Amino acid sequence: MPTSEDRPEGRPETQAPHLDDAASKTAATARMQNQTKWVDLQVQQSIQRGEFDDLPGAGKPIKNLDRDHDPDWWVKQLVEREQIVVLPRSVQLRKDDAELDDLLDTQTTEDGARRIVEEFNERVIAARYGAPEGPPLITMPRDVDATLDAWRERRAARVAAAKDVRSRQQPRKRRWWRRG
Repeated sequence: MPTSEDRPEGRPETQAPHLDDAASKTAATARMQNQTKWVDLQVQQSIQRGEFDDLPGAGKPIKNLDRDHDPDWWVKQLVEREQIVVLPRSVQLRKDDAELDDLLDTQTTEDGARRIVEEFNERVIAARYGAPEGPPLITMPRDVDATLDAWRERRAARVAAAKDVRSRQQPRKRRWWRRG
């Protein structure tokens, strides 16, 4: 129960009266009938406050208004706007297989790289045992140990290259005991 300090000044604490089931249904029906009036009132008040002024697209024609009604219009616009590409599973797995080494190279721990390879293998196996869709699936699961060995070699080469770059960029410190 809120204290008097929690309530605004001048507002007494009131509790809604308990309604029986019939009264509750009647109240809900009345609220639903008045909902459009309430929404209209909110819109009118927002217009008066100027909240709809200077909206993007104001004064411009609505795009695609002359087209036939398409119930999936919003999905198509989302795909176009976000440049979403939905590929058949077999093609997506080929693409993921080609990009797997680059994805593994972003990992700094062997556990993270192992998780990625194992998840990829699970998706390949699920696609192999699932109903075929699209082009035939030619992607094979990766040998986890061989893939991680290659990742370790690439990582060691990247670390060595980074150290080499850092050593070239750092100016040589003069030692106090050497003059010259």
